[in-house]
Amino acid sequence: MLTDDGWFSTGDVGEILPNGALKIIDWKKNIFKLAQGEYIAPEKLENIYNKSLFVSQIFVDGNSLKSYIVAIVVIDEAHCSNWAKAEGIDLNDLVNSQKLKDAIIADFETWHAAANLNSLEKLKKIYLTKEMFTVENGLLTPSLKLMRHAAKLHFKTQID
Repeated sequence: MLTDDGWFSTGDVGEILPNGALKIIDWKKNIFKLAQGEYIAPEKLENIYNKSLFVSQIFVDGNSLKSYIVAIVVIDEAHCSNWAKAEGIDLNDLVNSQKLKDAIIADFETWHAAANLNSLEKLKKIYLTKEMFTVENGLLTPSLKLMRHAAKLHFKTQID
């Protein structure tokens, strides 16, 4: 369907690249609004932050009552274990290590800067887990896409 101003309405969110091309970055329905009124496209951020070697999977979330975004981070156990050994951190307590959280946040800041994201797209708080998102636990669709509503319910306590 064409809008009155000539755009084709698909429900996708796009970004105009410097060369004038349109790049599809998210689905409109996967956007949420923060307290300041800023709209956030979580899949765009997940694609950026998932490049971190510390991360196996990530779920970014936020709501209109908060002024920042949070994430559930499934750690890459191999990378995090190697990092922890080098830092002298107990491997049995990786997901509760504040030092690991700080290292991941610092790494995310590098990816944030490289992607030229705005300050509201910066992760403020993260929760670390070893629990993978899978079809079996109801967090992925059969086509391996994150089921946002299910993930939000599953991690409600941690997100709150």
